Amino acid sequence: MEMGKILLDTGLCCYLCINSSLCKWRNVNEKVRELELSLKGSLEKCAAERQGRIRAQQALRKALVQPKSDSLELTSYPMAPIAIIQSCFSTRNGTPRQPLLVPLARARLIFNLARVPPASLQGLEEYSHCWIIYVFHLNTDLEKLWKHPSKSKFKAKVRVPRLKGGKMGVFATRSPHRPCPIGLTVAKVEAVQGHTVLLSGVDLVDGTPILDIKPYLPYCDSIDVATVPHWVKVDNLLAVASVNFSEGFSTTLADCWATVEKKSLYTSPDEFQSLIKQVLSWDIRSVSQRIQPHNSPLKIENGKILGNASDLDVYQDQEGSENERQQVSLPCGDIMYHLILEGLDVSYKIDWNGNVLVEKFIPLSHVEDSNKITTITGQAETNFDNACV
Repeated sequence: MEMGKILLDTGLCCYLCINSSLCKWRNVNEKVRELELSLKGSLEKCAAERQGRIRAQQALRKALVQPKSDSLELTSYPMAPIAIIQSCFSTRNGTPRQPLLVPLARARLIFNLARVPPASLQGLEEYSHCWIIYVFHLNTDLEKLWKHPSKSKFKAKVRVPRLKGGKMGVFATRSPHRPCPIGLTVAKVEAVQGHTVLLSGVDLVDGTPILDIKPYLPYCDSIDVATVPHWVKVDNLLAVASVNFSEGFSTTLADCWATVEKKSLYTSPDEFQSLIKQVLSWDIRSVSQRIQPHNSPLKIENGKILGNASDLDVYQDQEGSENERQQVSLPCGDIMYHLILEGLDVSYKIDWNGNVLVEKFIPLSHVEDSNKITTITGQAETNFDNACV
């Protein structure tokens, strides 16, 4: 009897336990189903929102790329400079017309820390060269490009130095005077220091706004089978016969170097003198100046160096060319030309045979220090000397 009661109690307990477990299992299953349904709903909602965003973005892009038929406004895209160039070239005059022509031409590419974190430059130092996309910010016709499209016509042809003033279609040249004043150049990467890239072989004037940089890839950027017109193939067309310095030039430069080197990209007066020689190894004068030499006084306005007449790229600037033709022609050897490097006014003469004589230099202490870049980046603290050893 006792044994039967024990068995009955035990069976009842087991039943209750099993029943309780079954109830809990059913509750868990219901909760899982609820969570699965909730998750499915959330995923469907996210997918719908994503599709909605994609459709909105596509509609926005279409609206930007295809302006309304009743509007002639130009399509625009969100592009602004991400960096600025601190270059040895204070003015356009003397800035090489092509990259790598002057190996000693140095510059700092200083990024805007508000837009570009230093980590974005990681790995760039492993490349020897980089492409640089920039703005021709010193073009004299920039204000015309802001006008209504129908009122901002650009000249279809430009004067080309290699053609001695002959004209060529703008898109067959590297002219800075383009409907979209964007330039493309290549430079040697010497070092990457924080938010600054140290470059050499540059053809960029001081203060140039930079839109983007990309690594140079020889396997796809160098085209062995590329062809060019005959007039582009002519070598040394603008090369001068010789470059010499006046007696005492080197001594004077050495005596002043303690002051000059404080803001210089160069390590010694000899290195800076070599830069002058490399720059003047090419005839940097305009076509008009070469054909009809005349005085072009240095212009300084509001503490900024504006350069001289030959600084206008007159072979491409119609108004500048007209102004130069009104100048009085002088014997070639009597004319003093100016080259501004790192705020130093280098005076030189060139004869009809292409022999250059560098006469002297004077520091332009009364103009703005072009090597102080503070507009978007803060004070530059990079050291080119250590990078180029």
